[in-house]
Amino acid sequence: MKVPLTALDEKLGYTAFTPIDPESYFSDAYTGDLLSDVMGNAAENSILITIQAHKNSVAVASLVGMKAIVLCNGRTAASDMIEAAQQESIALFTTSESQFVASYRIAHLLGLS
Repeated sequence: MKVPLTALDEKLGYTAFTPIDPESYFSDAYTGDLLSDVMGNAAENSILITIQAHKNSVAVASLVGMKAIVLCNGRTAASDMIEAAQQESIALFTTSESQFVASYRIAHLLGLS
């Protein structure tokens, strides 16, 4: 199932740090903080659910072909992370939710729960 990235703020209430392309979508998600694991196992056109709020997360997401990063537990993105995300056209969001809750809610959007 393809879900528009705009659903992350419109339906889930996540806060965007970067502009969201209304034409962009995601079809999977991956929850992880070990970036080498994300690199080896996440799918293209997915979103990363993590607490790793630094620009290396953007680099890994770009390498994999991910569309967005959701920072959990109220993490804030530093300016260099926001800048890197914009350069790579990766949407960047934050939520106060835990990774468990965010993963569940995003899985529900994807029709997996």
